[in-house]
This record gives sequence, C-alpha cells and structure tokens, in this order.
Amino acid sequence: MLLAVGAGAYADVALERELQRTPIEGADRALATELAYGAIRQRRLLDAWLDALGKVPAQKQPPKLRWLLHLGLYQLLFSDRVPASAAVSTTVELAKRGGLGRLAPVANGMLRSALRRREVLGPGPWAGLELPADPCQAFGVRHSLPDWLAALVLEWLPLDQAEAFGLACNQPPSLDLRVNPLKASRDQLQAELLAAGVEAQVIEGLPLALNLVGRSGDLRGLPGYAEGQWCVQDRAAQRVALMLAPQRGERILDACAAPGGKSTHLAELMGDQGEVWAIDRSAARLRRVEINGARLGLQSIQVLAADASGLAEAKPEWRARFDRILLDAPCSGLGTLARHADARWRMAPGAIEELTGLQQQLLEGLLPLLKPGGQVVYATCTVHPAENGGLIERFLAKHPLWQLATSWQCWPGSEGGDGFFAALLQAP
Repeated sequence: MLLAVGAGAYADVALERELQRTPIEGADRALATELAYGAIRQRRLLDAWLDALGKVPAQKQPPKLRWLLHLGLYQLLFSDRVPASAAVSTTVELAKRGGLGRLAPVANGMLRSALRRREVLGPGPWAGLELPADPCQAFGVRHSLPDWLAALVLEWLPLDQAEAFGLACNQPPSLDLRVNPLKASRDQLQAELLAAGVEAQVIEGLPLALNLVGRSGDLRGLPGYAEGQWCVQDRAAQRVALMLAPQRGERILDACAAPGGKSTHLAELMGDQGEVWAIDRSAARLRRVEINGARLGLQSIQVLAADASGLAEAKPEWRARFDRILLDAPCSGLGTLARHADARWRMAPGAIEELTGLQQQLLEGLLPLLKPGGQVVYATCTVHPAENGGLIERFLAKHPLWQLATSWQCWPGSEGGDGFFAALLQAP
C-alpha cells in the first residue's frame, strides 16, 4: 500500500484495494490501517530519521527500501502493540522477501541504531534527531508537516494551539456516529451497542452524536447498521446541517453533496418531509448518496449530476425555488489531515488561490436559486482563513444587503473531530 501511495495512488483507495486482496479482520485490520496511514502521515519525520541514520538521504533511497524502513521506524517510534524486536526482524524479513536481500543488513543496522538512540535520549518520536535551527522547519519535522503549512500554522495560532494542531493531525481520527432519529433514539442505540460490547460515549452539544471508543475496521456488523439507525459522520460535520435548521415541507438544495452525509442529515432533521436535492458533478459519487439514503429509510432526497455553479442557467425553473441552500465547498481539506493521511503531501500552497476562486464561483452561482429572505450555509473542512472568513468578508463586501447571521471555526485538537468552518448567510 505504501508503494502504491508513493507512486501517486490515494491512500484510502490503495488501502481498500489491499484489504480486499488480502482479507484480514478485527484487530489485525485495525493494526494494518494504523501502520499504513501512520507511516504516510509521519513521512517527513521518518525521512528525517533516515537522513540521520543512513549514508544515503531518504529522498535518494530506492522507494521500496524507503517505505519499508518507514514502516519499521513507525512501529519503533509510535506503536505500542508491536515489540521492538519484532518490528526489526519483520522489516529485515520483508526486505529479503521483497528482493532487497542485499540491503537487508542496511535495514537491520539502521533500525537498531534508531533503537539505541531512543534508549539513550528518551521515548519521544523525535528524541535523538538533530532538528533544524529554523523554528518553522523544526515544527514541520516534529509534526511531519510541509514547510509551507508549518509556517502558516505558526502564523495563525499561538504556539500552544499550533502544537495541539500538529499533534491532532497525526492522531487516528475520532469515530463518530450520527443517530437517525426516524429510526432510533441516542439512548436506545447506545444501550444496544453496549450490549454488543461496544462502548459509545455521548458527545456534548450534539443531540444525535455518539463516539465509538477504541473501535475501528468494518462497522457494518454493529447493531443498528442494517436497520438504518445510524451513519458515520464526524462531530464537526454534524454541526453544519443543524446550523441550516431545515423545516418540514421546505425545499433544500445541497450543492457538492456526495457522498451524502449532510444530505441525509438534512432529510432526517426535516422528518423526511419536503425536498432535499443533492447535487454533485460526479454521477458515480451520487450513487453513494442514494445508497446511504435508502439504508437510512429516507424518501425525500433526490439527486442530480450537475455543476452547481451553472444550475441557474441549466435549470431556469429553479430560480427562487429553494428555502435554504447548503454549500459544502470543495476545499484544501486542511482540517482533515488526520483523516486523509496523504493530503498534506498532495496539497500545494498555490492550489489555495485556485480553490478560493472556485468557492466564490459556486457561492455566487447558487444565489439565484434561493427564495427572497432565504438562508445559505457556506461550509468547508479547512482551517485556511482565505477559504473561510476571508471569503465570507469578500462576499459580504460585494453583496451589502446580505447579512452574516453567525459563523464558527473549529480546529483539530480543540474539541476532538475535524477542523471545520461554517457561516450562515441571510438573504435580503
């Protein structure tokens, strides 16, 4: 899986493909996921270890050896489950099995050297490394972030909050459920999960949210899944549909809707009475919306494959049709780096400007579809001000009759969950 991602594959797609090819379940599946995603998140820190331990810089190592050493080092530095001796011996064995027999002694020597450094200098994952003198670069190495992002985080946040952000980006994400109130109560589902040996904790401030403690892997066998009593949705994302506050009988437009977490939430909040139009450019991804809606027993969701920014021209009969609009805009995803292990290595600072242009185009394109006096929620799963508060400021300057009713920004590491932004805009 690491080889595939190193060659350009998306981490979630590559992992799912390998899990289907080599089926493992339970704790082993969870461990494989942790090792794969963890080694990708920590790529920069692990490369710094390779640079310190070896004669050849990490970037010049043969890819198979580089990723294999990442896997071994990740186990030594971050995994409590794998004994150090096993991490070293299996890495050496994999080197031999993978056609790297000539380099197996190199792998063995580097990992044992890392072990010795840790024993002398302490257990921290960067203890034993000589960090760069530049504070920004040192922060980037410690939290395995690219320099451009490390610099921005230190610019946006005081040091203690920046440290919390860095730590949160490298933790396995929380596993949150949203209870379907049309099928079950939160107390009922919590009791059913507990009876099945699964601890689920209430998330304060969210009426339908539960957090699964110490659980990962395939969740489809848990109580209530087949009956449509719940779906997986991060706690921060659950706040977005609540902010829009849809009412029974209304017409709601969910632009950029796939895979449908917010569309289904809107339908549930309306008691499944009214219309929820889920729009997305990808017909294949809209199929996920239909599947999710069907499992949850929802009838009010309709889908349309279209570019949301051009709907006013493509569907002139939709002008002034909708009571409320949700735009969960395409964004840099900088609030979900823990969830998307490879995102920090794919995103480039120049892409932010392109994204803000697209976000503004989508927001402007949706305005003709809203009824007078209607409301729009603009949301992103990023923490970049240009995509969030800065974009809303520019929008309000251009549309002085519109009002900002409320907005919020949550950061990874502050209250658990992803980093998200949402603004509720009131039309004249």
